[in-house]
Amino acid sequence: MRLPPEGDRNLLSEAAEWLVRLQYEQSGETERQAFQQWHAQSSAHAAAWQKVQQVMQALAPLQGGAGEPAQQALKTLAQDGRGASRRRNLRRLGMLLIAGPSGWLAWRQLPWRQWTADVATATGERRTETLPDGSGLTLNTGSAVNIVFSGSERRLLLVEGEILVTTHADTVAPETGKRPFVVETAHGIVEALGTRFGVRKLDQDSTRVAVFEHAVRVQPWRGAPLILKAGEQARFDRHAVAAPEPADAGSLLWQNGMLLARDQRLDAVITELARYRPGLLICDPAVAHLRVSGSISLDDTDAGLALLADSLPIRVVRRTNHWVTVLPR
Repeated sequence: MRLPPEGDRNLLSEAAEWLVRLQYEQSGETERQAFQQWHAQSSAHAAAWQKVQQVMQALAPLQGGAGEPAQQALKTLAQDGRGASRRRNLRRLGMLLIAGPSGWLAWRQLPWRQWTADVATATGERRTETLPDGSGLTLNTGSAVNIVFSGSERRLLLVEGEILVTTHADTVAPETGKRPFVVETAHGIVEALGTRFGVRKLDQDSTRVAVFEHAVRVQPWRGAPLILKAGEQARFDRHAVAAPEPADAGSLLWQNGMLLARDQRLDAVITELARYRPGLLICDPAVAHLRVSGSISLDDTDAGLALLADSLPIRVVRRTNHWVTVLPR
């Protein structure tokens, strides 16, 4: 059987959703009957079902990260979340099955929690969203956020990367009062006190918060809270908040695709540029100590590297487009 030219993609997506729901979710007789009705609608529906089954058989021998079978990763994604989140995951899994083994091989290199986040950006991408309460959310490169608004609170879960939040007055006032606005990270909670602030996951061990208007309350999971005021920033882990330091307003220039270096070490600048381009960007230790001052493009990192090579005794060696090394000239 062959699928007609029109409607292939929609039918394959529907078939893939049915496959995931029947194989990985608890389905009762009602759902099985609904599937039979869908399958019997036409030969094209039956052909779509046969196609996704063939793709699943092809995926069976593939291995994911840390030895996890592809099938198990699909199961995890199908069961993650609830309601709208689960339906969104099912749609994405449907598209993955349509892409087939080659699509799976490309996708499996990504962290699955980032892939299934409510809002996410790719490497080098920025994105601005208006939240349900009117607050503004901007994601920097390689970032991911889940949005969990309820009748009692407004919560963002920072999965990866860096965000800038501009809170808006809450338009919903439950009996208990205004809903707090919080950003949850792996290391604790940042509660907005009517403010504009940035949160960046630095690594597995710490998060940095910078406040540009008003204040925030930082609450590590296992430590004492600390209020940061406008013009302050601090790192924190699960146990404590470090001493506040002056916040660098220039750090917000990433919104405009620029990196402002102020007498910084070259290796620190290269590490930052690496966040905005795919592949590997390495600074040789022999030139790591060189100092850099000036504005560098984040939207065109190749141009930024060329600018550095013009102003410093370095050369940029490209083994491939995705493997670049900064060496002594």
